[in-house]
Amino acid sequence: MRPWDERPKQDEDEEDLGPSRSEQRRNALDMLKLANQLVELPPSRIPKLNLPEDIIDEIARTRKVTAHIARKRQLAYLAKMMRRHGDEAFTDARAALGEDRDRQRQEAAHMHRLEAARERLLDGGDAPLGELFDKHPELDRQHLRSLVRQARAEREANKPLHAFREIYRILKELEASQD
Repeated sequence: MRPWDERPKQDEDEEDLGPSRSEQRRNALDMLKLANQLVELPPSRIPKLNLPEDIIDEIARTRKVTAHIARKRQLAYLAKMMRRHGDEAFTDARAALGEDRDRQRQEAAHMHRLEAARERLLDGGDAPLGELFDKHPELDRQHLRSLVRQARAEREANKPLHAFREIYRILKELEASQD
């Protein structure tokens, strides 16, 4: 073995040097991302997040800056202030932002389910309509059938999709009444 291949053994009582430089960069970028999310929140939500007072003031100042480079610099300064407070000061804010993200995903998934149901009604012929009427006998069959015919005609003629939207509203109300 060559002498330069040998690495000195570290003593067990040697102090930890802290996070690596790469880890510090990742943490700084995470804090910058959080700062940007906080600035984008509506002002009414900020007091509910249990943030330090100086951070709340700095968020308000950052919102006032509109020039691109100046805003970027101000966001970097806000992130630097946030890093000084440490991650523990922002656990409530991270949790609230995570809940918002989850709620938005659920709403988007709900909307996509309703849109898919509407597409099945328009593309599937009478079978999906029959299934819908079996599940919801209270529906006005004649009205819904006419809306489906009208939506198909609107789509083929490239006209505004009024019946298309009305079917979506009906499906949304049905799902809301089930909950």
